[in-house]
Amino acid sequence: MNTIAILSQDPVVFNMLERFLKPKHHLIVFRTMPAALDYIYSTIPELMILDIRSTKSSCISLLNQLKEDPIFSQLPVLAIFENTSQLELLQNIYVEDYIFRNILEQEIIARVNLCIRRAKRIVELNPLTRLPGNNAINRQIQERLDRKVPFALAYADLDYFKPYNDKYGFSRGDEVIKFTGRLILNLVNEKQNKDNFVGHIGGDDYIFIMAPEFIIETSERIIRAFDQIIPTFYDEEDRRKGIILSKDRQGKEQTYPIIGISIGITGSHLRTFCHYGEMTGVASTMKSLSKQDAGSIYRIDQRQKIVSTDAVSTDNNVLDG
Repeated sequence: MNTIAILSQDPVVFNMLERFLKPKHHLIVFRTMPAALDYIYSTIPELMILDIRSTKSSCISLLNQLKEDPIFSQLPVLAIFENTSQLELLQNIYVEDYIFRNILEQEIIARVNLCIRRAKRIVELNPLTRLPGNNAINRQIQERLDRKVPFALAYADLDYFKPYNDKYGFSRGDEVIKFTGRLILNLVNEKQNKDNFVGHIGGDDYIFIMAPEFIIETSERIIRAFDQIIPTFYDEEDRRKGIILSKDRQGKEQTYPIIGISIGITGSHLRTFCHYGEMTGVASTMKSLSKQDAGSIYRIDQRQKIVSTDAVSTDNNVLDG
């Protein structure tokens, strides 16, 4: 079921939208743009319907800022206009399609379905997290390398996710995947709300791009928040023991700890990269090194090792990468 965020101050309009769309879509109705954005920043819907007739210029500005963000540029927006006199607003607002109020009843279902289908064809999104996938990730990295702007890239991966998925099933495993994506997205946006990027490579692998000065603190916050929340995804008995009994790849029963998160970090400020593949390769290597240690941890490809759970320590070991 597709999720649609509706912004309107007209009860007649959103009652009509609810009547026609609710059977096949999950609707979230907002009366103000800030409230809608709070939701969108944490859970990206498949479509936003904007009743432009009652929208203030400040709301249009907020929407444009959202659409300028690489993470949310793929969110399709369907605007509701009163009549043709409002079409001049299209020069100043980022919307993918529009519909007039007087034909809402007749065409809203077809127009909504068209917007969603078009967005799915054009943009590669992970269906679980609604985050950009591999093609968008590679473009974002390469564009930054070509512009020669300093940035840091972090590669995050879950530890012991497969045993959890095998024991609790795909449905609960999917909830962990979605939670992790939302957590990373929220904390990245909270620290740096412009010029960042969060992507979902697939499975339990994610990347995030930030300014170099923010990447370490954000990685620490992600690790701490993840370790605090992830036990709630386990049954009470497993949570109390801190381990689960699941099968390994050979089908033998083994005990596994609570899921952790490993993060590998590199950056254009640390070494010279020409191609996105070089950069993701180094970040992946750092992530693999992180996974060799117990618990949630991150490593950065410089003379530094940082372990982050309840405390942070550093040493001067050179990390290969």
